[in-house]
Amino acid sequence: MERLFRWTFRIVAAVLLLAGLAIGVVYWLAWRSLPDYDATEVVAGLTAPVEIVRNTYNVPHIFGETDADVFFGLGYAHAQDRLWQMTLMRRTAQGKLSELFGQRTLRTDELLRRLGLYRAAVRSVAAQDDETLAMLEAYSAGVNARIEVINREARGRGAPEFFLFEPQIAPWQPADSIAIVKLMALQLSGQASEEVLRARASLILPEERLRDLHPDVPGKGKVVLASDLFPTLSQTQFAQADPEDDPFLWPVPRRGLSGASNAFAVAAERAAAGGALLANDPHMGLTAPTIFYLARLQLSTGGAIGGTIPGIPVVMVGRTNQLGWGLTSSYMDDQDVMMEQLNPDDITQYRTPDGWADFETERTIIKIKDAQPVTLTLRRSVNGPILTGRQFDLGTVTPQGYVPALSWTALAEDDTSLRTGLDLMRAADLDEGLAAARYFVAPSQNLMLTDGKRIAMQVMGRQPDRDELHQSQGRIPAPGWVEANRWKGTKPFEENPVWTDPEGGLLGNTNNKTVDTPFPDHLSFVWGDSQRVQRMERLLQARDVHTRASLMEAQLDTVSFAARSLLPLVGRDLWFTGDSAPADSVQRRRQVALELLAAWNGEMSEHLPEPLIYSAWMRFLQQRLIRDDLGPLTSEYPLMEPLFIERVFRNTDGAGAWCDVIQSTAPETCTEIARQSLDDALQFLEDRYGSRVEAWRWGDAHEARSDHPVLGDIPGLGLIVNIRQSTSGGDHTLQRGRTSGELPDPFLNVQAATYRGVYDFADPESSVFITSTGQSGHPLSKYYDDLGELWRRGEYIPMTLDPDLARAGAVGITTLLPVP
Repeated sequence: MERLFRWTFRIVAAVLLLAGLAIGVVYWLAWRSLPDYDATEVVAGLTAPVEIVRNTYNVPHIFGETDADVFFGLGYAHAQDRLWQMTLMRRTAQGKLSELFGQRTLRTDELLRRLGLYRAAVRSVAAQDDETLAMLEAYSAGVNARIEVINREARGRGAPEFFLFEPQIAPWQPADSIAIVKLMALQLSGQASEEVLRARASLILPEERLRDLHPDVPGKGKVVLASDLFPTLSQTQFAQADPEDDPFLWPVPRRGLSGASNAFAVAAERAAAGGALLANDPHMGLTAPTIFYLARLQLSTGGAIGGTIPGIPVVMVGRTNQLGWGLTSSYMDDQDVMMEQLNPDDITQYRTPDGWADFETERTIIKIKDAQPVTLTLRRSVNGPILTGRQFDLGTVTPQGYVPALSWTALAEDDTSLRTGLDLMRAADLDEGLAAARYFVAPSQNLMLTDGKRIAMQVMGRQPDRDELHQSQGRIPAPGWVEANRWKGTKPFEENPVWTDPEGGLLGNTNNKTVDTPFPDHLSFVWGDSQRVQRMERLLQARDVHTRASLMEAQLDTVSFAARSLLPLVGRDLWFTGDSAPADSVQRRRQVALELLAAWNGEMSEHLPEPLIYSAWMRFLQQRLIRDDLGPLTSEYPLMEPLFIERVFRNTDGAGAWCDVIQSTAPETCTEIARQSLDDALQFLEDRYGSRVEAWRWGDAHEARSDHPVLGDIPGLGLIVNIRQSTSGGDHTLQRGRTSGELPDPFLNVQAATYRGVYDFADPESSVFITSTGQSGHPLSKYYDDLGELWRRGEYIPMTLDPDLARAGAVGITTLLPVP
């Protein structure tokens, strides 16, 4: 027995020792890929030495003798910290993910191949002006120089992910940066998905109820039903068809999760210190690392600092000493789905106003890890690339004998968007900043500007030129062979709305509706916000003068206008009614919840139970209102729509009819539905968080999940690479924390301000910024998540354009020397 024990002990010890050695080897290999920020490297592609000075938070300040050398340095710095992220985005745009991940990304690759984003990027290289092309080439050379150093010095393949997946990295090219801009356009666009969902709903709902669920924001608009344009779609099985779940690394945003942002500008006369102010916080999906990377470039025209995106060689949002700029999604309707009718005698042809025409076709091969390659035949009509029913849920609204085509400005093959970024960094004043917007193509954005005195907002991006006789006005898929439905090109840049030097000295945008012009000059029927704008107006108008602190306060504001307006409406017949109920009863639990909500000011604080009660109540309320009318389509509306709830409880145009359950005999009232929904919500929360209502915390449910998009789901690794934080805010607060809406955790924070910047031109050096994770994409780096806790607490770090200050606080200086 003793001998058996000794051998068992030896075997266990040996296994543990081998496991420890394996972990040590893995750790050593991963550690090797951590960049040395205090090194000197001799690299090809430079004309003179470049310094990359890293400050306390690992923000690189890049100095060189020429602009080309500075862009080279930015490419090198991006590749030092985010090489895996860059190559993953490039592979996504190219439709080459399956070479790494196998069958689970085949649908993603198929979508990108059919859209042809990378093809359009390659063709756009020829459209660049000399200075933009020089920037792209210098940046590419910097990325490739870092890859060469990694290979030469065996620096752990550049990132730990390359030990798990294909280590070979193709050289970076100018087309790769243009392709990432186009990929961002796909991730920020939701108009095509909105068209499809609206069409599906129109097959089930009468016209007046469709207007409730998809209301205009605000005002009236034309309601067109899918069955009006395609009579064969009148059967409900099309609308209720169950689309496939999104595959791995799917780049198309779910409804409600396309681009969002806040931007505020205060002219000098409304600023306490006499210099204009600008604040910006783009809202994007939370990932680890975040999409933004902070950097400072010392160009020949002066310094530029702010948020860059790895793979793209410009400061996307930030400032110089002469200009500050921010971005918000404009929600321009720059996508249209066209249904192309196939020739029944020859499916290689589609119907046009002049008869049948041949599709433009091309064959492409998708290589798949551990599987046979797949060959696709890509087709294009004059309206755009032909998609399949598995993309954008198009199969739910495509009649037999038709195929869907997508018209979209981001498919342009003369995309000059990056010239806008270059010109903004070099602009001397507001007028030059406005002129830079002319070259931007997609994704359409609101460009907020200040030059220290004046302020302006310019809608940039190409705007489709639609015919006023368009059958659906772009609101649902339309027949592609009808001349009036086809785009007539794009409108001149001069027709894009612009607001300059407004009376009152204030500008702001929360993705709210900006113009109220009729179709086809409408810009959009679908907007990203109808609630945050109400709070923004109140905060901006409440002060005679503003400071940097007041704009920071606005960015971090967690009061929900939606909660303040909906709760009195929904609960108007429930407050303080009935006798005191027995302890531990359903009635008593409801009374406690209503008492808490009655005294609540709408602040979505992570420490309070009221935001959780309110959010759960509104979620269950909307589900009760729509599920008998929509059936399986109910799952496509997981997020509460405030305008819909308001229309129902105000009985706008008879919208109170939603409260009556169709299948029941006795008519239900909205008060009954509100009470039942509250009970549903409270039971859900009790099952999840315990029976003590007062002990519930919004932050326990509203956890910000910045997960690694590839390694985050791997058991064990997820604990290392994922960043989880309790957060305040919500769907409709200025400090936005968009919830997932999906069970089992419908209140997770999945989209928020991935960057915040506030620039004070009375004292530019006091400007501040923050991102949601950290600078490094390496999980073992101390800079992987060091900014995340500051971000969660609403703190910022300073941003300086003073070279001496940058060098004085340096924690490392990378010196790049040209090859002799």
